[in-house]
Amino acid sequence: MNIAVIGATGFVGLAAVKEALARGHTVTAISRTGKNLPQDVNLTRATGDIHDVTWLSGVLQGQAAVISAYNPGWSETDLFEKFTRGSAQILAAVKQSQVMRLLVVGGAGSLLVAPGIELVDTDTFPEKIKPGALGARALRNQLQREETQLDWTYLSPPALLVPGERTGQFRLGGTQLLMSGDKPATISVADLAVVILNEIESPHHIRAQFTAGY
Repeated sequence: MNIAVIGATGFVGLAAVKEALARGHTVTAISRTGKNLPQDVNLTRATGDIHDVTWLSGVLQGQAAVISAYNPGWSETDLFEKFTRGSAQILAAVKQSQVMRLLVVGGAGSLLVAPGIELVDTDTFPEKIKPGALGARALRNQLQREETQLDWTYLSPPALLVPGERTGQFRLGGTQLLMSGDKPATISVADLAVVILNEIESPHHIRAQFTAGY
């Protein structure tokens, strides 16, 4: 399968690239720098600016699926604006490319912790990353409210996404924050990549949000 990964050199994107290659897929890795990508005959590097919709849509043409692990960086200022602007341009490029399948890696902030209350709205949510979490939720809301053209999926990691080994063992959830006892669930980025590629290969959450964790 031809798969494009946006944000391919980031924490989640790079793990998704490696998992896709390990499964024998042909991967187009889209990033600003192309740094740290593996050497593989099935990997094509596409280095450029995702804000250039014309360029990005051209790169995406002919792909069977697009994985967006876009993140402008948690330390950036004006993070909400940057996230929402970048997400809008990615959506526009995917539509222009006529690729139907899009999986977005969002955030845990949009997961429910109580009826009508999402994690990002709680008093304990870290202020430093809140603008980005709000941007990720705004994208989720837009997809749910408006997006009927694309076969989209919105994947929210659990509250704790960490480095670690690939175990292939995890549980899936819906729109509620997964817990492990009285603590938020965790998952390694390598296992999150397994979740991503499983959903790409065998879709079960078309036009829906879901999560995963241990």
